[in-house]
Amino acid sequence: MDRAVARRFLVLRHLLAPPRAMRAEPESVLRVMDRLGSLQFDPLEIAGRNHDLVLLARIAGYRREWTDHWLYEDRRLYETYNKGLSIVPVAELPWFRLTWDQNHAEHTGGAFDEHAPLVEELLARIREGGALLPRDVGPRAAIDWYWRPTNQVRAILEALAEAGVLGIARRQGNLRIYDLAERLFPAELLADSRPEWEQRRHRLLSRYRGGGLLGTGGQAELWYGTAAGTSGQLAARTASERSALRGELVERGDLIPVTVEGFKSQRFVVGTELKLLEKAEREVAAGGPPGGVDPGVAFLAPLDPFCWDRDLLRRLFDFDYVWEVYVPAAKRRWGYYVLPILYGDRLVGRIEPRIERRARTLRVVGMWWEDGFDPLAEDGFAPAFAAAVAAHRDFGGMTRVVFPRTMRHRPFLTEVRAILGR
Repeated sequence: MDRAVARRFLVLRHLLAPPRAMRAEPESVLRVMDRLGSLQFDPLEIAGRNHDLVLLARIAGYRREWTDHWLYEDRRLYETYNKGLSIVPVAELPWFRLTWDQNHAEHTGGAFDEHAPLVEELLARIREGGALLPRDVGPRAAIDWYWRPTNQVRAILEALAEAGVLGIARRQGNLRIYDLAERLFPAELLADSRPEWEQRRHRLLSRYRGGGLLGTGGQAELWYGTAAGTSGQLAARTASERSALRGELVERGDLIPVTVEGFKSQRFVVGTELKLLEKAEREVAAGGPPGGVDPGVAFLAPLDPFCWDRDLLRRLFDFDYVWEVYVPAAKRRWGYYVLPILYGDRLVGRIEPRIERRARTLRVVGMWWEDGFDPLAEDGFAPAFAAAVAAHRDFGGMTRVVFPRTMRHRPFLTEVRAILGR
């Protein structure tokens, strides 16, 4: 396929042609999960949590309560480790439990034995008293944990959840409330044990389901969780092991190898998405817009599956995206929590929105356009941009929007403000 078809295919299969086209209902969350398979859960909430921003870009009128319902009430989804902490379907639990089993083996003989009395105390409290918030247990001495010394109670509860003994019953803000896994998940799923190789193959497929056009390499974090070692190591599988798993997926028809103009190595399309590839070819040949409708604007989450493969963004979209949240302020090129701006099947700029709940304000800290892109010269861009801003404002429950007071943005923002005012 040529580059134009590849770009069109990606926005079609990522449910972004146009953005926010899915119905304004909780069931749309499950439809997005059916397509993408896994969403990264990052609790940092500047413009919204990562998975909420992914869903906001695809679902009209999206509300965070919809995903929380499927996670903590109906329990069709759950939190586990895939590509980092992720949300995956509960129905796929037997193919993701490898992380639980590895962590259970790692903590047994380690934290579980070293702190056996506390383990028993916490499990007894949960068995007898129900779901438990860590701070409801009296303070204990600190323990050296993954990132820094922390309270023993918090560490051991986290370890028990990593091992699949506990699960997350619900969240209070970002605080986890734990309960026994046996109370949260169907017994038949907990008893379903799949061979390790089968689980690894499924997990590798989940990356291709998420990305849509991944290759065989790229940055290491693309393959986190598919490592042969324990989950704590987060090491990439060796090339030979990944190649063997990928070969099986191709043989089964789960993945289809494709070549893309300008790329030496193969890329892979999920086998069920060939019709979307054909649709992309027809649209590009006919010169029509993505999805056959006027192009829309979406603000993409930093860990949106569309953005997973940074090298693909650079080479296919000529867009160099670095999430600078962990970059020291003095070294940032753009800003702290900057989102790519998708317009149709082009990445045309960046925006840094912040939800300020006390002031009930969506504040746009900064905007940057790609070289050669003039937002005023693009017919239809201003109303599409305003629609994306309004969707973000409404998602956050904000009552007003504040834009940066920069001369170079003034003509464009004057038009956007007028549209928002209407």
